[in-house]
Amino acid sequence: MHLAPLKSPALVDSFGRAITYARLSITDRCDLRCVYCMAEKMTFLPRAEVLSIEELVLLGKTLCELGVTKLRITGGEPLIRGGVIELMQRLKKIPELKELCLTTNGTHLAQHAKALKDAGVDRINISLDTLKPERFKQLTRVGDIEPVLAGIKAAQAVGFKQLKLNCVALKHYNADEAADLVNFALNENLDISFIEEMPLGKINDHGRAAEFISSAELRERIGLRFNLQPTQQTSGGPARYWQAEGFESRIGFISPHSENFCGSCNRIRITATGKLILCLGQEKSADLRSAMREHSNPEFALRDALLKAIINKPEKHDFDLVDEPQVLRFMNVTGG
Repeated sequence: MHLAPLKSPALVDSFGRAITYARLSITDRCDLRCVYCMAEKMTFLPRAEVLSIEELVLLGKTLCELGVTKLRITGGEPLIRGGVIELMQRLKKIPELKELCLTTNGTHLAQHAKALKDAGVDRINISLDTLKPERFKQLTRVGDIEPVLAGIKAAQAVGFKQLKLNCVALKHYNADEAADLVNFALNENLDISFIEEMPLGKINDHGRAAEFISSAELRERIGLRFNLQPTQQTSGGPARYWQAEGFESRIGFISPHSENFCGSCNRIRITATGKLILCLGQEKSADLRSAMREHSNPEFALRDALLKAIINKPEKHDFDLVDEPQVLRFMNVTGG
C-alpha cells in the first residue's frame, strides 16, 4: 500500500522544529582512517547488518513523504558502496525531494563524477583538511592527496557548480593552513566550511580539548589575509557563512561548541544500519531497520517509527571537550 505524501511537514519535534534535512549513511566503511573520525584499526559491520539499496530507497521516499526536502548521502565513504549510482538515480526520482547531496572524501570522485552528475546529484561536499601531501598522509594515516585533488577537478569538469570543501580544524595539525585553504577554495570557485571537532568515539592520537580551535579564532586568522564579511546565506545546514571581498565563494563555520546552533536544528541522521540518530551529540536513537525487516507492511511501520521517534529529539547537544567522549560511536558509524 502506497501512503500519500502529507501537505505539511509531519516530522516536527516537541520543540516545534520541522525536520526537513536527513543525512543518510550508506556504509560505515572507508578507505581512509582520519584521526578525528575513527581508530586506526577498525572492525567494520557485516554486510547483512547494513541497509540494502531497496531499504535505503524506501527510507528516502518515506522521509520525503513526511516533509524532508533535502537528503545528503554520507558514510564512511559512500563512493565505495556498491550500487551507489543506482541509489542516487532512484532517490532523485522522489517527487518531494528538492536537493540530493553527497559528502565524500574525494578519493573515488574522479571515476564517479560524471555518473553522479548524470544521476542528478545537486551538491557535493569534499573533505579536505590540508593541502600538504605529507600532512594529508598524517591526518588520514593512509591517504594520498592527489586522487582527492583529481576528484575536485573531475567534478568541476563535468559541470558541478555547487562544490564545497569541508575542513575539520585542529589547532596543532592544520589550523595554520586555514588561510591557504580559503585561498585555494576562492581561486577554484569552491565554497569551504571549517568544522569544530566533535567528541565522537574514543581516540588516542590527540586530546580533543588540546586541539580545539574556535570558529572565531579561525576567522581572525583568515581575516589577516582576506576581508571577511558575514552573510545571511544558508545551505539549509548548520554552517554560518561569510564572504571574502572580491569573491563569490562562501566561507562557512560549523561551530557546535562555540556558536551553538541547536535552536534551529532541522536535521536527523540515519546510520548505515538504519539507526535513527536524533541528535549528533546524544545517544537517543530509534531502530528503523527492524521496522523495515520485521513487519508485513514495512512502509507503514517505517512511517510509524519515524513519527513516534521524532518526539524524542533532544533540545540540544551537551558536548564537553574536557570530559570526552560523551558519545561512544565514531563519526564513520554515525554518518559523516
